[in-house]
Amino acid sequence: MSLPRLGFIGLAVIAALATWLLLAGPARVFGIEAGNAGMVLLMAVGWGSLHAISRIPDGGIGESMSPGEWRAWLGLAFTLVIAAYAIVHAPVFHGPPLWHNPDANRIGRNIVMLLVAWMLLARVLDARWRRGVRQDERDREIEARGAGAARLALVVILVGYALLLSFSTERLEWAVPPLLGHLLVLALIVSCAFEYLVVGLGYWRDRR
Repeated sequence: MSLPRLGFIGLAVIAALATWLLLAGPARVFGIEAGNAGMVLLMAVGWGSLHAISRIPDGGIGESMSPGEWRAWLGLAFTLVIAAYAIVHAPVFHGPPLWHNPDANRIGRNIVMLLVAWMLLARVLDARWRRGVRQDERDREIEARGAGAARLALVVILVGYALLLSFSTERLEWAVPPLLGHLLVLALIVSCAFEYLVVGLGYWRDRR
């Protein structure tokens, strides 16, 4: 088995461990909060993936997948993990305001840090590939379809929230402001995941 393939397998194993720590791991690992450890590992996987892709001949550009496709699949993986983390820990937001809820503060801080980590990684990817490849009409068309899918997904989710609130007039105890705010952030994350999925599939179909 080649060294690059072993490297990608190692990154996949670390990513699986990071996801487990974030979603279902113990409270603490070696005295470190499991969520923080999983977050650091997931960031390391992102930067490790960037390094591994950069070592592929021609930077992975034009040989197997285009820059846009690399970015889409990496973005989909990141956003799905962040969305799953937000869903699993949503119950902690059903409580007092954030300044009186340390658990919700911790989860919210982790979500923000994961989003910032992906934004930084995406900017590095864009800056690196922009130097070697220019977008063509195909790239713009695929990205436009992805943006349209994200808008549609966001509208559907928000309409779903509105209907849920409309038909829950007798049981609105669950709809506390911190939880509603968390659900809105989750809607944005899920819409981004749809965008990356549509863009990735668009590039994949184009390659096929």
